[in-house]
Amino acid sequence: MSRSSALGADPAALRPFRRRPSRRYRGARIFGTTLFALGAILVTIVGVQLLRGTIARERARAEWAKLMQSASFTAVADLGRKRRIASGKPVTRVIIPSIRLDEVVVEGLGDRDLWAGPGHMPGTVLPGENGNSIVSAHRDRHFHRLDDVRVGDVIETQTEQMSVRWRITTRQIVQKDEKAIFETTEPTLTLTTCWPTRYFGSAPDRLLITAVPVSMRERTATPPAVRPSAASK
Repeated sequence: MSRSSALGADPAALRPFRRRPSRRYRGARIFGTTLFALGAILVTIVGVQLLRGTIARERARAEWAKLMQSASFTAVADLGRKRRIASGKPVTRVIIPSIRLDEVVVEGLGDRDLWAGPGHMPGTVLPGENGNSIVSAHRDRHFHRLDDVRVGDVIETQTEQMSVRWRITTRQIVQKDEKAIFETTEPTLTLTTCWPTRYFGSAPDRLLITAVPVSMRERTATPPAVRPSAASK
């Protein structure tokens, strides 16, 4: 007697019954796959932007190091008054020892400029000149620890013309549309970023750090160069 006869049926008929996935289940799978794909795309976009920002930052630092190692003593301040400084060009270096910040500042506040480093506001003086020099950066990049500075902390700036040591005198939070940056007749340095610095989404306010010079010295020798591979912590 064959096995199929003993069982009384064709063995193929004894295969387990598989229910077709329900429409809800198929929809959930498609939704999950779509979310995963969108997430992968977003991660890729962010990764590419970070990579481009890192490349731009290192390029600016390398350009600054080359500038400061050159034999030219041309004053950037005079250059800026004679013609507009090109957007994205390094114009100064900002060091805040208390938060271990060491960044090369580029000219301009456009998106491409702020990926490379903190941006110097066009039309304002460079650090050390008479007037208010304004430097701004993204809260999630170069100024991500700016909220840790306190009144009395020291800031150092270097331009092709001079080095200045500053002392922070005020730290204030202002609303986004509130006018809080004013022209001055004495050398002043203002650092700005969005506030709160650790905020999900578009931060509604701004953090302003103001400093006044403690000492100035003209460039008489080549200062230590910024290594292109150095990164602020």
